[in-house]
Amino acid sequence: MTRSQPRRARGTVGHAYSALNLRLALALFGLVTMTILAVVAFWAGLAWLGVPCALFAVVAVVDLVVIQRRRAARRREQPGARHSLFE
Repeated sequence: MTRSQPRRARGTVGHAYSALNLRLALALFGLVTMTILAVVAFWAGLAWLGVPCALFAVVAVVDLVVIQRRRAARRREQPGARHSLFE
């Protein structure tokens, strides 16, 4: 079971907590950007550029799944709580 961060916990150098909503926005941006770049690269015949871009798009999808699981765990632990982009 995935756990979210404890209430009112602040990240430290040794134990950082991630801003899930910000990570979600950045992962979505990376997914869209890398997917478009991969399609354009393959269309232009640049497989050497398309393959890494497609791999980065897959990494973004995996990151999105992890983020959504952690956000769901946070919602279960803190029902009704609203979080800003940086929490």
